[in-house]
Amino acid sequence: MGLAELELHPEAVAEAKATREWYAERSPRAAARFVTELDGAIERIRESPDLWPSYLHGTRRCLLHHFPYQIVYRQLDDVLQVVAVAHCRRRPGYWRYR
Repeated sequence: MGLAELELHPEAVAEAKATREWYAERSPRAAARFVTELDGAIERIRESPDLWPSYLHGTRRCLLHHFPYQIVYRQLDDVLQVVAVAHCRRRPGYWRYR
């Protein structure tokens, strides 16, 4: 199977940028590690979208290994929609109306 088309919700992009900036204020190295891990996780999702378990509201989620964040996504036909880059413990399900 080829890589699925990827669609990033604008708010998911904003969340990823805000998280990177938060880490960058504390450690540029941590910010770079966050971006690297996030990019790698998104690539793995594109390669095998069914690998991660079902989550809330018809989505799936991929937990980052070194950061307390998750990528929440859903598959619609041939398109993968990343709906949130969410902190694992803050405001669960806030993204459900996206």
